[in-house]
Amino acid sequence: MIRLLVVAAALLFACGGAEAAKLDLSAVNQAQFASDTPKGFNPAVLKAQILLDRARFSPGLIDGHLGESFTKAVSAFQTANGFPSDGKLTQQTWDKLLATSSSPVLITYELTRKDVRGPFTKRIPARLERMARLSRLGYRNAAEKLAERFHISEPLLQRLNPGIGFRKTGTKLLVPDIDRRDPGAAIAAVEVDKEARVLRALDPSGKALAVYPASIGSDEKPAPSGQAEVKRVVHNPTYHYDPHFAFKGVKTKRTLHHRCRPEQSGGVDMDRSPSKATAFTARPNPARSGRPSRMAASG
Repeated sequence: MIRLLVVAAALLFACGGAEAAKLDLSAVNQAQFASDTPKGFNPAVLKAQILLDRARFSPGLIDGHLGESFTKAVSAFQTANGFPSDGKLTQQTWDKLLATSSSPVLITYELTRKDVRGPFTKRIPARLERMARLSRLGYRNAAEKLAERFHISEPLLQRLNPGIGFRKTGTKLLVPDIDRRDPGAAIAAVEVDKEARVLRALDPSGKALAVYPASIGSDEKPAPSGQAEVKRVVHNPTYHYDPHFAFKGVKTKRTLHHRCRPEQSGGVDMDRSPSKATAFTARPNPARSGRPSRMAASG
C-alpha cells in the first residue's frame, strides 16, 4: 500500500513537471504543429492564439485552450487567406500564421510604475445601480490590469509568472507579445455581424483585414441593422443605462452613468439618421467578448 502511494505521488509529480515544462518560454516559442491536438492547455494552441491576435484575427482571451473564439479566429484567418475555412488548425494554416511574424510569441516584460500604480477598485458590485455610485469601474488589481493589457487570462498570467505579486516596479514577467504589425491596407468599411457576433475591418475589395469577437446587443436591447456612418471614435466612453430598456433585475427609474476604467475600451458613434444614433463599444473583458451585452453606450 505504501509502495502504491509512493508510485502515485511520483506520477503526480512527473505530470506536474510536464505541465510546468509546457509553460517554459522556449517550449512555447518553439512549439510545433501537431495534427492530434490534445485537450487542455497546449503550447502550440497558445502560440497560435498569440499569432492570430498579432495578425488582428483575435482569438478572444489568450489561454492556451481550444474554444469557440479560437475556432472563429482560425476560420476568419483561413477565409482571408483563401484556405478552406473549417476553423481547424491545419498544417497549412499553421505555416501561414508563422509566415505573418518571425518574432517570439512570449517575451520578457519589465513592470513599470504605471503598471503597478492604482487607484484600483477592489470590489465591483454586480448591480448596475450600485456600479453607478463608483467614481469609475477600475481594475481590481495590477494583475487584472496586466492580463487585460496583454489579452491573456489571469490564471495563465499567474502560471507563467509563479510567485510574482505584480506589485514591484522592475519585476520581470513572461507575457504574450501582441505588438501588431501594420495592416498594410486602408480600412474601407467596418462590418458588424450580429449572428456570428464578430466585427470585421474590411479593405476596399471586401477582404477582412481584422476580425474581433464582439458583444452586439441582446434579446432585451437588440442592435439595429442596416448601414451607418462612423462619426467619431471615443476613448474611455461613459456607459449610459436608459430605464426605458427595463433590463431584467434592474429596478431603477433613472438614467445610470458608468465611468469606465482608463485604457479599457473605445466607442464608435455610428450615425444612422438625423434623428437616431447608435454606438458600438469594445468589450473591456476579453473572456466575455462575443456574448450578449446588457449595457448600452452613447456619446
